[in-house]
Amino acid sequence: MKYLIAVPLIIVGVIHLLPVSGVSGTRSLGVLYGIALDEPNLTVLMRHRSALFALLGAFLIYAAFDARLQALGYIAGFVSVGTFLYLACSTGHLNAQLWRVVLVDVLATIVLVIGAAARLWPAEAA
Repeated sequence: MKYLIAVPLIIVGVIHLLPVSGVSGTRSLGVLYGIALDEPNLTVLMRHRSALFALLGAFLIYAAFDARLQALGYIAGFVSVGTFLYLACSTGHLNAQLWRVVLVDVLATIVLVIGAAARLWPAEAA
């Protein structure tokens, strides 16, 4: 059961680490998201976003190995994927790369639900 709790956090952590290449600049961000970043301020914000995703991804992976942090890891994971899915679906006009991110976040949500259910299962059985 502990693997069913930890592995989802690792999977979602790795997913959050994937866009870390965006820190390197506009070319990487363009490949990741299919957008032209012609405005330097937007580039700074998107590069910072990549760094924050890396930080969150590292935390999720760390939380997988520390039972005291797993609940917080699940909350952080759900907030991250949930807000993106809400924003993406409420916008609706997304390019192919962003629809790919939506798909990955839907899969991440499913993985998180499985792991959170496994974590809560012993509490409900008692």
